[in-house]
Amino acid sequence: MIVDERMVAFINSFDKGNTPFLDSLEREALQAKVPVIRRETQSLLKFLLALCRPARILEVGTAVGFSALLMREYGPESCHITTIEKYEKRIPQARENFARAGRERDITLLEGDAADILKELDGHFQLIFMDAAKGQYIHFLPDILRLLPEGGLLVTDNVLQDGDVAESRFAVTRRNRTIHARMREYLYEVTHHPLLETCILPLGDGVTLSVKQKDL
Repeated sequence: MIVDERMVAFINSFDKGNTPFLDSLEREALQAKVPVIRRETQSLLKFLLALCRPARILEVGTAVGFSALLMREYGPESCHITTIEKYEKRIPQARENFARAGRERDITLLEGDAADILKELDGHFQLIFMDAAKGQYIHFLPDILRLLPEGGLLVTDNVLQDGDVAESRFAVTRRNRTIHARMREYLYEVTHHPLLETCILPLGDGVTLSVKQKDL
């Protein structure tokens, strides 16, 4: 927990909730122990969608499709979402959820490793949401920057690892040290990159918001 649990509960008490379908899908995912974006992050995304009104959205990390469906529900009516997932077990679940929501035409699911798929994508996405393997964020960044237009917004979730990223590498378990190092590298890169203006928010499990200042 990055922010005091009592304060998080207080803030979330003002949350208006989502559509009945999204609320049901969230409950199903949590019961199946599938991680979905936290309530605080959901509220942030809905605010950013209302503010930016992106025509094209790219998501890296689909899981069962909850966040893609949330962005499609609260984004502009004409927006299209492209989402990438490599975990074979989750792909049919996501497709089924898109069909249940009647959003198959609005969401394109690309199957495979994001590191390979990102290299093949072209055009621009006004909003990019990264919520995949944390240790790979730094490797995805060059292609993410290529796909982000000037003024475009990159939202990266789970960047503070429940606060562990602030600890010494020797204070985290040995198996988490690679992710710890890569996340620190990612945070430094997005906050110091000449093309980006970035802020780090201690919200949910940590979120960065990066606006591209110039096009490549």
